[in-house]
Amino acid sequence: MAKRARTLLVWLHVVSSVGWLSQAVALLALLLHGMKTSDVNAFRMARVLDHNVLAIMANTSAFTGMMLSATTPWGYFRHWWVLAKFAITVSQLYIGIFILSGNLQAASEGHVSAWMPVGTGFMIGAIAFQTWLSVAKPWKRTPWADPKIKLPTAGTAAFVLALVVPAIDFALSLVVGNPMPMTMLVTVIAYSIRRAARGRNRSSAASGRGTSAGPARRDAAAPGPR
Repeated sequence: MAKRARTLLVWLHVVSSVGWLSQAVALLALLLHGMKTSDVNAFRMARVLDHNVLAIMANTSAFTGMMLSATTPWGYFRHWWVLAKFAITVSQLYIGIFILSGNLQAASEGHVSAWMPVGTGFMIGAIAFQTWLSVAKPWKRTPWADPKIKLPTAGTAAFVLALVVPAIDFALSLVVGNPMPMTMLVTVIAYSIRRAARGRNRSSAASGRGTSAGPARRDAAAPGPR
């Protein structure tokens, strides 16, 4: 059951990522058309596309990707390619929410910025590069990855939760009228903290120091006097 739930989460991540990329390409086409023809309606449609479709796809893609890292042995900081995807995703979300959306709103009101298609082009390139990272999985482990520690894959409940949460946020966005991924944000932060705590416990147990969850190994050397 856990394997099926994980496969569904991977499927949702791929579908939402493809949706994010395709909507970014459509957004770029509208922006270029609007700047070429000075048609304000093109910018208004771009704003609708960003607000009602692209933002939801981006949030879902980012959330499912982060949860796949948090619920599997890949983690966030064990491999350079995963860490690179994480950093790019956070940067994209910040730029999209706090910069691009505001400029699209201004453009729909007649105040056009020439940087909008440039930023959208970078978004498309970043998503394409992340896709390559997922396929190629380049580079080695990070210095923070302990080869002796391998976190287990999460159970069925964690994957089911990751599948349900985007639907909850989508329903909330219909009620409030804005794409607000609050449930996804809280879930990622809470689960990541819990996962990190479990990782520290396993690392302590492997080093022979013992934790509150279990005693130290019998063959571990006792600490010397200070």
